[in-house]
Amino acid sequence: MGMHSLTFIGTATTLIRLGGFTLLTDPNFLHRGQRAYLGKGLWSKRLTEPAMQPSQLPPLDAVVLSHLHGDHFDRVARRGLDRRVPVFSTPQAARRLSQWGFDAHAMRTWEQHELTRGDERLQVESVPGIHARGLMGRLLPPVMGSVLTHTSAGGDQHRVYITGDTLTGDHLDAIRERHPRLDAAVVHLGGTRVLLHTVTMDAAQGLDFLRRVQPPRAVAIHHDDYGVFRSPVERFARGAAKFMPGVRVEVPERGATIGL
Repeated sequence: MGMHSLTFIGTATTLIRLGGFTLLTDPNFLHRGQRAYLGKGLWSKRLTEPAMQPSQLPPLDAVVLSHLHGDHFDRVARRGLDRRVPVFSTPQAARRLSQWGFDAHAMRTWEQHELTRGDERLQVESVPGIHARGLMGRLLPPVMGSVLTHTSAGGDQHRVYITGDTLTGDHLDAIRERHPRLDAAVVHLGGTRVLLHTVTMDAAQGLDFLRRVQPPRAVAIHHDDYGVFRSPVERFARGAAKFMPGVRVEVPERGATIGL
């Protein structure tokens, strides 16, 4: 069975290797001090330096994009990524990416797309995400999570759930019902505050996420890269150790590669 791993680049940008497949998530390559445009005249300055630039990426099988937002798909990604690589995202994001010349695939909730490589298969499934509720929900772009299921030549399966920028809630229970046996969850945290609304999970919501989804391990990303991220990841890690000791929580450094 091939090695499954995650390399953390920064924000929600990771390289995920599942067997022979290599995927890039939410490509954000802005440098420290540059500003990400969040829509409606809102900007946020990047506080960290990404571990990699597009020119340093390995060959990719796909890009999985939770939503089209300045801190998830930026001007550097638009310029620097190979446009022939398929990008799986929300219908709204896929329309825009297609206009930019990318091979974009629109995925509605629970829709699946399968990639093959020799005898291996990788299924990408779009799962529900809620970026914000009420009026704020209408201001922000729609978001999706994704479940990646790798099937080896021998039939072994390995499942990784990437949350996307979602809040916790009942929609997670539906994911748990459909995928009771996850191997890992890659969790977008940060407690992002925009116009006085929390629009990504803070520490308390992250713990509720762990309770609902019950992954055996959780990889914390998207937590300290922008000024709008207000909830320190240590708070989540401490809370998980105390209240969810059955979940192995990892907080990778930028540039680090960890097993999945």
